[in-house]
Amino acid sequence: MLRPILLHVMLLLAAAGISNQALAGNTTLYNDSTREAVLITRFHFKQYYGGVVVIQALVSGYPDTLQFILDTGSAGISLDTTTCLRLGIPHIPTDRIIKGLGGSKPVSFAMNHSLELPGLTVDSLNFHINDYELISQVYGIQVDGIIGYSLISRYIVTIDYDTEEILIYTKGKFNYPRGGQLMRPSLTQIPLISAPLRNAKRTINNRYYFDTGAGMCLLLSTQFVTDSSVLEEKKRHRSKKVIQTEAQGLGGKMTMSLTTVSEFHIGNYAFRNVPTYIFDDKSNVTAYPFLGGMIGNDLLRRFNITLNYGKKEIYMMPNSHYRDMFDYSYTGLIIYLINGRVEVTDIIKGSPAEKAGFRKGDIVMAINNNLGANLQLFRELLKNIGTKATILVSRDKDLIIKKLPIKSIL
Repeated sequence: MLRPILLHVMLLLAAAGISNQALAGNTTLYNDSTREAVLITRFHFKQYYGGVVVIQALVSGYPDTLQFILDTGSAGISLDTTTCLRLGIPHIPTDRIIKGLGGSKPVSFAMNHSLELPGLTVDSLNFHINDYELISQVYGIQVDGIIGYSLISRYIVTIDYDTEEILIYTKGKFNYPRGGQLMRPSLTQIPLISAPLRNAKRTINNRYYFDTGAGMCLLLSTQFVTDSSVLEEKKRHRSKKVIQTEAQGLGGKMTMSLTTVSEFHIGNYAFRNVPTYIFDDKSNVTAYPFLGGMIGNDLLRRFNITLNYGKKEIYMMPNSHYRDMFDYSYTGLIIYLINGRVEVTDIIKGSPAEKAGFRKGDIVMAINNNLGANLQLFRELLKNIGTKATILVSRDKDLIIKKLPIKSIL
């Protein structure tokens, strides 16, 4: 999904050895594949920019309700550093390494805790500790942690984007609804799926991370794009339009490019002119040519998804969002929610925002007469291509009105 500002690329945890202990308690009775899967619980989630799923839960023994991103691109389960300090959750350093788009680093763990979801308590979880301050600023909410493989692998999990509900079943025989596509990913801790990508000259096959925690459509490595000539168009073999922008990942902010690819397939489903980020994979997260990149949740949210890791299956059913328009808008204005204020943190060089005279440090007070500090609303208001947004900013104790043209990357 393209943003009027580029939001981020969500943290991708590709470290080995972060899986947790086997599930304790009576739910182990349902690991027998001859039994029918049984619905344990269902509960609502909230959806944020790029389709990212946020669910509420408690760490047993601590009173605060916490907010977790549900992320198939995470090889474990994690808690925010500040959240651990606030609640007094003890953690110990280890020699384990997590690898993300922006770098690698050793992590501490909060060992052997339980997570209380609505209608379900999950025991024996080892949370690794990471700093999610930047991700919280990107979304304008407190992100207390990320739920990945360590929990998802214990159950059959359905994400219903129509009703905005999570349904959790015991392992066992499961009847998928008719009319969808059964995927059989390569799966250790992060699902990998094969998918064809087409440009003007040929079809290019590669593998991709299946990443519900990434708030975009598609991310490709520079190495893959260069070797495959993905961005070549039919007209005189010219290249597609590419715009420089910014993203966030493990390790902080990174420079990326923003463009579209002509056609991308997930199973039998084809998407055209797909918004795409391109990044220099310095951390070798994709181990190119083993992987071309990742598929994010602004594509995946167009399906109701069942994750059945026990069977190494993912079932995808087109939902009411399947034909939603992609967001091709672009302003080059990077805004985060910092200390309760919407702040301009960066201006992309040569962008409409730079030409309109915005400056780093400007505080956005209102967009199109909508006052407040609602980051998500402001981003929605900056998606109307071909218009000029009226933005009230505070700068050095002065109030200034700016007109910001909203361009398209197409």
